[in-house]
Amino acid sequence: MEKNRNCEKSGSFSGIGKRRSHSISESVSFKLDGPEPKECDENQNPAELSLEPDLKHDQILEEVDQFIEKLDSDGGECKAPEIPNSIEPLLKKFESRIAGYEQREASAKFGHNQEEDSSFFAAISRVSRIVKILDEFPFDSGATSCYNQAGSVHHRAMLLLDYELRALLDNSKRICNINRDPKTPKTPKQSFFNSNHELDRCIRPESDPKKEDEFPSFSPESISNMNQIATAMISAGYEAECCISYSGLRLKALDVELNKQGFENINVDDVQRMHWDSLEGEIANWIQIVKHCSTNLFSAERKLCNSVFSEHPLIAQRLFGNHATFVTVRLLNFANAVVLTKRYSSEKLFKFLDIYETLHDLVRHFGDDSWAPDLIFETSVTQCRVGEAVVSIFCQLENSIKSDNGRIPVASGAVHPLTRYTMNYLKYACEYKDTLEQVFQQHYKMEESTRQKFEEQESENAIKDDGSPKTSPFSVKLMMVMDLLDANIDMKSKLYRDPALRYVFLMNNGRYILQKVKGSAEICEMMGNSWSRKRTTGLRQYHKNYQRETWSKVLQCINHEGLQVNGKVSKTILKERFKNFNTLFDEIHKTQSTWVVSDEQLQSELIVSISAVVIPAYRSFLGRFKSYVDYGRQAEKYIKYQPEDIEGLIDQLFDGNSTSMGRRRT
Repeated sequence: MEKNRNCEKSGSFSGIGKRRSHSISESVSFKLDGPEPKECDENQNPAELSLEPDLKHDQILEEVDQFIEKLDSDGGECKAPEIPNSIEPLLKKFESRIAGYEQREASAKFGHNQEEDSSFFAAISRVSRIVKILDEFPFDSGATSCYNQAGSVHHRAMLLLDYELRALLDNSKRICNINRDPKTPKTPKQSFFNSNHELDRCIRPESDPKKEDEFPSFSPESISNMNQIATAMISAGYEAECCISYSGLRLKALDVELNKQGFENINVDDVQRMHWDSLEGEIANWIQIVKHCSTNLFSAERKLCNSVFSEHPLIAQRLFGNHATFVTVRLLNFANAVVLTKRYSSEKLFKFLDIYETLHDLVRHFGDDSWAPDLIFETSVTQCRVGEAVVSIFCQLENSIKSDNGRIPVASGAVHPLTRYTMNYLKYACEYKDTLEQVFQQHYKMEESTRQKFEEQESENAIKDDGSPKTSPFSVKLMMVMDLLDANIDMKSKLYRDPALRYVFLMNNGRYILQKVKGSAEICEMMGNSWSRKRTTGLRQYHKNYQRETWSKVLQCINHEGLQVNGKVSKTILKERFKNFNTLFDEIHKTQSTWVVSDEQLQSELIVSISAVVIPAYRSFLGRFKSYVDYGRQAEKYIKYQPEDIEGLIDQLFDGNSTSMGRRRT
């Protein structure tokens, strides 16, 4: 049988150790780190051990109880009591019963006969009271011999109970189907960001409740036996020994459970050496383990403590607090290691937010338990560190916008990769809006510059009532990012030498930003209706500027004014007008069919507005002046297009025609 002990605690009986005789000190070590319980001789039947022939069992119990009650009532008397004859047969009978229990299998000593077990635990209670009472009398009194005998038997009983408690905790049959092989590769994680692609948010894996191991899975009979043992040991003054035995094995079981869930002790050096994709997998696994602890493991462990120590709720609470602290500190060590590595690139934001939310839920799970304040404090400190890392990562978005000063314009005036990256980043980040609000609110208390900016925004909001949202530290930060992005886009628009293409670029990017904001309830709420209205007005202005830069010269060619000389239509001027129109329109079509407007609605709005301006004007001009040039072989030289042709060609604008793209000039 395994006799290892997780903790050693030598010392005397906790509640009755005021004195010990020299003979007892030499013959009996009053600690539970003794040998395994003794077994009776092979031919000896403990149940048949004889008592004094002139005393019956009931009579013995009655005399012993009277003796105990008398000593209890006498209280402070220093005179040694007269030991009744019933004490010695009681101790012999009790020792023989101990021997009988010692013969039984470990973890199965109790539970065979409830009446027998009740009688045995009642005997433990009597002997405990005898030892405690006799311990109050002087060393050289007549009670010393009885005290030594009772103490020896009592200690043997405690050894039996301690041994059985350990066996029940260590060997009780459990449902232990390990549903996860630690060597099995973890689920591959998606990359959060790629500057050339739309952004995919990480999908947090969810565990299947049907596959959860039952924990700790002790049978009701085992829990009942442990409860009897713990109650008896604590009542006998062996609280410390009982708690050490219980905690030692339960901490071992919790450690095994964490290992089964795939948890590894990863320190800062380990994290520093990991590639991000590996660390990302470890973080996802850690999150699931913390959730498992919060929802299953802690509640099961609390229930077990409360069941085993049902007669001593304060002890149960203290033990559970120690066990929860043991697990939580290990979990916090991983989170702290991730933060301390300071690997804060922007694509890591969401994993840090997941860690932050997980710690927040863990703090909430601890609630108002009296044992929890210190642990809540430690968890909150770690959560605060993660929050500061989140702020640092988010602020890198500002830096990336400021530092993106490339001098090569995006082909065809399309949406710039920086715009796409930033808006997708914000869209998915704002799905954590409440968490980010909490993080930046916490950071705001420590950051004076943010405080000043926040106060300025608050002051502006107090003055105006234009549909702006109520500002918060995070919404202020969000607006700052949007302002930086607008400034960067405006700077990049100046890289285009063609003013019309410049406005197409501004429309593309402005429309993309507006649609992303409208598509995110969280961003839309923080930016406010006034921002959306202002953005829409700006897009309309870009649209007007584009039309002015592109089509004003075309419309001048088909203007009715200036065609008459001396009251007659000048065919020379008219032919020049038609030629100029054809040349300009061909050039616009050739160039702007290579430009890209990816938003279908914006493209449709542009085409409709161009058609609404150009086609009626051309139809009117053609209808009025066609007859002046519609003759001879050169008619097609001047009247190259019919209104329907113009409409069809306008429909081809902004499609990014690849055949013409190589000849485009920006």
